[in-house]
Amino acid sequence: MPLDTPRDAQVRQTIDDLIQTATTYDVAALDRIYHDSLHVMMIDQTHTLNTADKDAFKALFTSKRDAGDPPMNTWAKFHNIKVDGDTAHVLLSRKNDLSGVNMDLTLSIDLIFEDDRWQVTREVIFLRPEGV
Repeated sequence: MPLDTPRDAQVRQTIDDLIQTATTYDVAALDRIYHDSLHVMMIDQTHTLNTADKDAFKALFTSKRDAGDPPMNTWAKFHNIKVDGDTAHVLLSRKNDLSGVNMDLTLSIDLIFEDDRWQVTREVIFLRPEGV
């Protein structure tokens, strides 16, 4: 996906960093990338909605790290990056087993530029079994 501006590239790098830190359970790095007001909404194939704030979502990665889980898949396909001033939106597809089962994920991620860095304020995650 071509990046039109330096700010597009910064947002792309933030999401690349998010993928690397989340898949290796680097909770300290996630703390910097996730905004204090982070809100995560995850919808699965049965239309069940799970929500989490920053602490709850970080706790998920902490539990995987503490359980000795191997790193997750880092595969990602970026569909769109839109930067508008100090806010941005990223739409991408991912493959991982965050829920314990190999899944295809579609993510809609909102970011804000605050404290001299891009931070994730909202993630909407649609889960479906891999290959479906």
